[in-house]
Amino acid sequence: MSPQAGWLLQEQVVPRLRSVIPHAVHCVGCEDAEELIQDATALAAGILHNAEAAGKKVAASSVAYYAIQHCKSGRRSVGNSRVDVLAAGTQLNGHTRLTSLDEVAAVNEECGGDIFTFNDVLSNDQEDPGTKAARKMDWESFCAGLPERERAAVVLVAEGKSLRDVARLLGVSDSTMQGSKRRLGVKILEFMGADIMVEVRRRPQWRSNLEATRERQACRVQRQAA
Repeated sequence: MSPQAGWLLQEQVVPRLRSVIPHAVHCVGCEDAEELIQDATALAAGILHNAEAAGKKVAASSVAYYAIQHCKSGRRSVGNSRVDVLAAGTQLNGHTRLTSLDEVAAVNEECGGDIFTFNDVLSNDQEDPGTKAARKMDWESFCAGLPERERAAVVLVAEGKSLRDVARLLGVSDSTMQGSKRRLGVKILEFMGADIMVEVRRRPQWRSNLEATRERQACRVQRQAA
């Protein structure tokens, strides 16, 4: 973009966008007027650049008009998708709708009017996939260094078999299996760390963060009401 086009954008187009967009363009989702003005400025810069490349002269009013129309129709500088569920155009067409996870999903009148939000409906207490994958990799590395008998014992116990069943399948006595169990426990603590039993019982961090955020919001509402 040439200096002349840059001056036209800054001095003639952007003021028009600032005066019109807050009143004429509908914000979608978490958008606000300032964000739309920035997006329209990027669209206007694209229009000016294309006009310059084609050797055409355009008026500032025309550039601002078309940039505003693009915003109204749901076009954004980052894309014009009509199938992306989060795209502005998709939502303006009524094909999708964003809903806050703090919105009330149901009210249980039988239990004293307890309120359930979408957080309660959609969330669970399972660990996030990243934590599960990391623990699986650690466990595979640990098992790879075990003797064959102990590795087979770990697999059989994980399948739900008792130590006595494992001893019979491996052809050893119960006392031998008990000794293998104790040695496995020591090896697991050495490999995984002494706090491994605490870690596997700990609640998912995302769940604690979510509840802490909701409690802060509830306290803020109570203070405002008081």
